[in-house]
Amino acid sequence: VQLQASGGGLVQTGGSLRLSCAPSGNIYTFSEMAWYSQAPGKSRELVARIHNSGITDYANSAKGRFSIFKDNTRNTINLQMNSLKPEDTAVYYCNVHRWGNEYWGQGTQVTVSS
Repeated sequence: VQLQASGGGLVQTGGSLRLSCAPSGNIYTFSEMAWYSQAPGKSRELVARIHNSGITDYANSAKGRFSIFKDNTRNTINLQMNSLKPEDTAVYYCNVHRWGNEYWGQGTQVTVSS
């Protein structure tokens, strides 16, 4: 499975971005789909996850500001990020699970200026 992430960029504090992940496989075949972030000098952390059932969970820092959702028509996994803060600056990675295997995208840079 190949994952193509897009939508990152430079935004001011309080702004919004939508990240999109386009997998090579059908999203119906993924048991879990998620977005992780990795800030400079830090480990990769879960931001948001959506299960095949539609159940979602979020990091505390993302609750109330970010929303993960699937677009079945476009076959994409998306992360809507609102009220962005400088501490959200990181490389964001798309992640999926299918049939016991885990796959990662190449990452997209999000930079929030103060």
